[in-house]
Amino acid sequence: MKSVHLVIADLFLPEEFAPELCAELRLPALQKILARGRAINSGRTEALSLEDALCGLFAAPVPVASISAAFDGLGEGCWLRADPVHVRLQREQVVLMPNVAVSTDEAMQLCASLNAHFAGQGMEFFAPQPQRWYLRLDELPDITTEPLSQVAGRNIHGHLPAGVDASRWHQLFNEIQMLLFAHPLNEAREARGEVPVNSLWFWGNGCGAGQVPVTYDNVSSDEVLVEMLATFDGMPYSQWSPTWCGGDGRQLLVWTGLRAALQAGDLAAWRCALQQFETAYAQPLWQALRSGQIAHLQVDILGGDHLRQLHLTRMDAWAFWRRSKKLAEYSSASI
Repeated sequence: MKSVHLVIADLFLPEEFAPELCAELRLPALQKILARGRAINSGRTEALSLEDALCGLFAAPVPVASISAAFDGLGEGCWLRADPVHVRLQREQVVLMPNVAVSTDEAMQLCASLNAHFAGQGMEFFAPQPQRWYLRLDELPDITTEPLSQVAGRNIHGHLPAGVDASRWHQLFNEIQMLLFAHPLNEAREARGEVPVNSLWFWGNGCGAGQVPVTYDNVSSDEVLVEMLATFDGMPYSQWSPTWCGGDGRQLLVWTGLRAALQAGDLAAWRCALQQFETAYAQPLWQALRSGQIAHLQVDILGGDHLRQLHLTRMDAWAFWRRSKKLAEYSSASI
């Protein structure tokens, strides 16, 4: 029986932004899906990152950094993601900027300098992809970390590693900043008007398997972590399509286009992406549900750090008494 599980990040906005950003958006299909879906959780949940939510959909018994390292062709070991970032002092806050544009050659040079500096200390840096760096350790530290996506655009205070070994990792964080700040490559980048890579963000030593992993017949997303997890579990994966094309069996769709726009601070891009999603995905999914082409539609909405889950059948699609409301009337605070 055909069914679709749709995961959307950052559909609901904070109350202070929602009315202005959602004004004049035409989202009839999406609004009906939201109005007629039946909640399958109690509403607000414990804090949940996108990465934790995705790991809960797959049978991933090892930390996500290990899955990511295997995907990028690295061998077995104790791994942490050590992604290149830029941190900037803004008033009294140190704000993290992700997705710094780094070339392959620059990544290799910076990792070589890091490895030379920390030689003999049981750690080695790798950059198989310009924006996905790794740290291999002799043994994993006793710390908890937060995914880069959760800290992007935020003050890093309160988000650095916590736990028994936290002080050592705060010291390491500062030491790496000092090394990168004075690196000739970064001096050259600044001279060209480019953002320097002046820090690394460590994460990925957590996030194991979901309690009830589901086997999907097809997985599609614009988020590389979904591809990593699907590959690890041996599930068929395809890149995010400009339009929904249907599929047999149980299909998982994970869309993070809205999150990418918000992290970039491009609110116009957020509106444009959502309007395109309405036409390319919400409308055909709604029609397929109403016509019986798909038997079930589950929608997981991640906003802030929380999750709202809705379930719809064909009968729900015809429940016209469940009145639609404008997207601005929802907010991340209501999840």
